[in-house]
Amino acid sequence: MNHWRDFPVPAMRHEALYGDRIVRCFAERPTSLHATFERARAMRPQHDAMVFEGRRWSYAETGDAADRLAAAFAAQGIEAGERVLMLMGNRPEFLLVLLALQRLGAITVPVGIREQRPGLAYIAVQCGAKAVAFDDELGERLPDAVEAPALTLRLAASGLAALAASAPTPPPAAATRETDVAVILYTSGTTGHPKGALLTHLSIAHSALHFQSCMDLRPDDRSALAVPASHVTGLIAIIASMWQVGGAVIVVPEFKADAFVQLVARERVSHTLMVPAMYKLCLLSEGFDREDLSSWRIGGFGGAPMPVATIDALAARLPGLTLLNAYGATETTSPVTMMPAGLTRAHIDSVGVALPAAEIRVMDEEGHEVAPGETGELWIGGPMVVPGYWANPQATADSFTAGFWHSGDLGSVDAEGFVRIFDRKKDMLNRGGYKVYSVEVENVLMAWPGVVEAAVIGKPCPVLGERVHAFVHAPGITIDEAALRQHCAQRLADYKVPESFTWSPEPLPRNPNGKLLKRLLRARI
Repeated sequence: MNHWRDFPVPAMRHEALYGDRIVRCFAERPTSLHATFERARAMRPQHDAMVFEGRRWSYAETGDAADRLAAAFAAQGIEAGERVLMLMGNRPEFLLVLLALQRLGAITVPVGIREQRPGLAYIAVQCGAKAVAFDDELGERLPDAVEAPALTLRLAASGLAALAASAPTPPPAAATRETDVAVILYTSGTTGHPKGALLTHLSIAHSALHFQSCMDLRPDDRSALAVPASHVTGLIAIIASMWQVGGAVIVVPEFKADAFVQLVARERVSHTLMVPAMYKLCLLSEGFDREDLSSWRIGGFGGAPMPVATIDALAARLPGLTLLNAYGATETTSPVTMMPAGLTRAHIDSVGVALPAAEIRVMDEEGHEVAPGETGELWIGGPMVVPGYWANPQATADSFTAGFWHSGDLGSVDAEGFVRIFDRKKDMLNRGGYKVYSVEVENVLMAWPGVVEAAVIGKPCPVLGERVHAFVHAPGITIDEAALRQHCAQRLADYKVPESFTWSPEPLPRNPNGKLLKRLLRARI
């Protein structure tokens, strides 16, 4: 069933890609992320490209600033194919550095600003990064020369303007192929080490086109970047998608519901993509009923179920806002499914239907496709699916089969094509849209002296969906909970640090094969 027949979906054709894949692609698409911006720059030079705290940059001004920055980076020795970390929050410099690196053909490696020094050191070494651009206040987290010897060029955000001002003439844009890697985004691994997903120009282009056609994005749309720019949602669903249509990115440095609602009204924001908790907090804000929010027409959401009460409240108070559920992952360059407009309330238990270029198969443990409506693991194919992980052939072999990514999510696809997600095959928590892999946290807990066993599960939360809860078996010692939490905070992003603990005098429950029975732990809380 073609749920997208009434949407402005571009012409499609099958193509051979990445060696062993034959996938359905958009016949016409941008050749690179930089080309996507350049097209908007040529067509809408005087229109807003980005807005930050009242300051506006047109497409022409943004492009000129990024060109000068690209010249400065080239003068510092950054070349095509080299990896550059970006430890930067939601600020204009993030977009300018991203665009400058894409002009040079360098590979951008955005890292969340909550990442701590050990994680940064691992990522820098694993991808062989030569340079890092960082917010000044985060400089103390950067690994030293012993921890990351190749990371020789360190560029503080406060010095970028002066660096660009003294730069020579910008070099020509790099000649990139659409299957070249544009961005590496690291995902938490079940072994405790993150994997670098390879987002190509091709995969980014298809995701941006999916958002454009299936959300009906338009040149005058203004999207609020309220999720981290370093996350696949912020980078692709907001930044790349707005560049695709020539819209404006309204940069939100930090989400605070009251200020955000005022921003939506003041900047005439028309498009958002956020986690459900953020919409709920907007509803609870003092200015929600007072401000003019009539411009807000598209509200995408994902990462957690949207409560029916929130959907109904938004429909009653903002009848012009269309809510659209979307499901995706870093490995799929953001969206795989989306709920066609007008169907969210009628299919509240579904994350939508497969996007035009996406293919979803539901497979059992033996790798056999199951019947419609039956439960299995979702395998996902299409041109948005990344070709693999950076310098990690084993993880690539384990996670991909003939171009289909094994999502680890258990779900079903019914006869009409509606996709449902029931559970996570991997032990992954979802705290307000942030993914937390339990093994990573457990490894840190196990490093504390005296801890014999540790198990991390999600504790239900009506606002965030889940909070991180740890079961700890540490016989014979007195646990200092504050010290243990500080131990975790020094090694983990803050949203991964356990917020509550259960101290178990007995070993944690396991089955006869030694597998930890987390379902019994979940039942305890």
